[in-house]
Amino acid sequence: MVNTDSQKSSQRILILGGGWVGQDVAELMYEAGYEVWISTTSLDKVTLFESLGYHGVRIDFDGEFKGKIAFPDSFDFVLNSVPATSRNTTEVLDNRFRNVEWLLQRIVFKKHIFLSSIGVYPDKDGLYDEEWNGELDGRLLGAERIMMELPATLIYRLGGLFGKERIFAKYFSGRVCQSGEQPANFVHLEDVKALIKQGFLSSVTSGIYNIVAPEHPTKREVILASASKYGLPLPSGFDPVASYQKVVSGQKIIDRLEYSYKYRSPLYF
Repeated sequence: MVNTDSQKSSQRILILGGGWVGQDVAELMYEAGYEVWISTTSLDKVTLFESLGYHGVRIDFDGEFKGKIAFPDSFDFVLNSVPATSRNTTEVLDNRFRNVEWLLQRIVFKKHIFLSSIGVYPDKDGLYDEEWNGELDGRLLGAERIMMELPATLIYRLGGLFGKERIFAKYFSGRVCQSGEQPANFVHLEDVKALIKQGFLSSVTSGIYNIVAPEHPTKREVILASASKYGLPLPSGFDPVASYQKVVSGQKIIDRLEYSYKYRSPLYF
């Protein structure tokens, strides 16, 4: 049941980026009594967010950023899900996240979580944790470094994200799967939401954390399990062209937050 304004506490969260994760976290925190402010580039989404009881704000961090802040100057928490992907150029990402930094330097907050990606690690054989010091994707790493200039900042490097309508088998129905022998470095949306909330409320104030389910079956096994569970067509075949063995460890966040995953394996997504 949605809270009314009279039921809300004075706690306030700012969510930058009203995408898939941002919207679900907005709902979670709103139901917990937080006043929710959420940004988007879409005017239609501003209207949607207002209808849900949130404060929607249109901000385009890639455009001419005028710096006009249309929300309060203090928040308990900031969730930063402004996207950083390897599809963007270094210049685009640098401009985008310098604008985010400029904005966040002008408000007060207790803690900031930035959602990055395990795509920062190379697609090569190996076990990758947060202490791995080999070559990283420079574009994603550049965005992380800008955000780490801010105080009380946690970087969450998300694994492949599934849940709700995102079902892995859907993307291979009737197609040849060439990555079936790779380990699955996936995470369920429900665990991401829980780790975001727990991260905000914990005593942990900084650091980089991989957010990945503890178990790593092959992608072929995940496809077969999810196709069976949801009644989806199978791939037309499996051709192990890309079979590098990349495993990303998420043990650090489990230890720091004493967290137990709801979905320990992608076989159960």
